[in-house]
Amino acid sequence: MDTKSKTPVGAYYEKHHITGNRLRQSFMEDVRKQIFSDWIGVGKSVLDLGGRDGSLTRHFLDGNRVILADIDCAALAYAKENYAVETVEVNLNERLPFDSDSYDGVVMAEVLEHLPYPRFTLSEVHRVLRRGGQFIGSIPLAYHLKDRWQVLRGKKLWMAGDPTHLQFFKYDEFVLLLSDYFRVEGVRVLKGGRKAERWPQLFARDVAFRCFKE
Repeated sequence: MDTKSKTPVGAYYEKHHITGNRLRQSFMEDVRKQIFSDWIGVGKSVLDLGGRDGSLTRHFLDGNRVILADIDCAALAYAKENYAVETVEVNLNERLPFDSDSYDGVVMAEVLEHLPYPRFTLSEVHRVLRRGGQFIGSIPLAYHLKDRWQVLRGKKLWMAGDPTHLQFFKYDEFVLLLSDYFRVEGVRVLKGGRKAERWPQLFARDVAFRCFKE
């Protein structure tokens, strides 16, 4: 089907995730691979939820047992063939097919914003994590000054970024959401410039987060 006849969301997804410029690469991969690898360490059992083709996952495979779970079977097949990672097909809007208290770490990188029921997914992450286990990931933020300017210009929030986003989190709102399920250890600004380090509520456009199950 010609992408011009599709919805904006469908055309965007095909262009960027199936045939286009996000295939076989991860957003801010150089930065996130170092942060995540440092946080995860070695000797851990790790569940990477929504890791697609393993472009980011591969950076924390060494020394760990990692399960890559996603709904995209073609992406999982690529990851299994190229990175020798164990893969599982999952729907993140349903109960996860993993035992409770079974992982030292769960990763969700640029995933929660695409889900219709983030609280349900977070409760499942909490369930499969062991006590003391960590939940890490990254997420784009909305309602920073750039987004507010877009709205003032009469544009919708999704037009400023990815139309496949279903959630638009403010910085404080997202931290509060995480704290309902985990102890938030830290939030690191990935995108937004130097001002975002001091005023993340106004300037942070993407952040990495690290939480622990108590």
